[in-house]
Amino acid sequence: MTEHRREPAPPDLRPRLRWELAIVLALSFGYAGARAIITILERLAQDTALANQTATINRPMSGQQYFDLAYQLLGIVGGLAPVALVVFFLWRDNKPHLGDLGLGARPLTLTGAPGGMSFTQLASGRGGWPWLRESGNGFLLAAAIGIPGLAFYLFAKWIGINTTVVPTTLDAFWWTVPVLILNAARAALSEELIVVAYFFDRLKRLGVGVWATIIASALLRGSYHLYQGFGGFIGNVVMGIVFGWVYQRWGRSLPLIVAHLLLDIVSFVGYPLALALWPALFG
Repeated sequence: MTEHRREPAPPDLRPRLRWELAIVLALSFGYAGARAIITILERLAQDTALANQTATINRPMSGQQYFDLAYQLLGIVGGLAPVALVVFFLWRDNKPHLGDLGLGARPLTLTGAPGGMSFTQLASGRGGWPWLRESGNGFLLAAAIGIPGLAFYLFAKWIGINTTVVPTTLDAFWWTVPVLILNAARAALSEELIVVAYFFDRLKRLGVGVWATIIASALLRGSYHLYQGFGGFIGNVVMGIVFGWVYQRWGRSLPLIVAHLLLDIVSFVGYPLALALWPALFG
């Protein structure tokens, strides 16, 4: 039994949990999903075909270098505020404090202590937090998602259901690559801790079934990528189903965060190099 599989909340607590979930989503990816729906409708209303439009992820926010840097950093901090909110809601008084978000040491119950007692070990090693193994699983998950995902993006663009996604149009300053990496970290932390870990916890507390939770999480993930086109929606729904199943199976957030971080770093930082080497793919 993994840590995030908690018992449903008593009926009198459920309305409060529903309101809490609605507020968190309104401050984060529910709002982003609603905005993306409006964006795709606006794109479809244009005379230009969807495949001939572009969707930029990281763009300049000022024409002056250091004001742009200040806006970029402020956006990263603001984007992490909902993460801090869900950490606040799911923080445990006892270790592992982030256990309900799939982070922290795994409790290991040992029997055979004097008097027949059992106790929980929160140390490193087995029963602790296996950083290396979970990070390695994240690398494998990134490869399993990233390679087919790129092929599907090219296919979706070829059949005309997706825009040309431009990962960055930031100018080349000394801070550009660090900011892109920080943006990748913000996206990985916010999406995997809110859309998966927090969302799963709250839906399970509300008595929602496993596959209904996985599908709902995947549709939420797809919704706020609709600004990229229908290919972005479909691809992220599939990614959401895989990530949701993995979280349900392992109960750990770190592999998802590592996988998402790697995918975004390769996309954000590798885009200028890929554009120079294979310009026809991005035309």
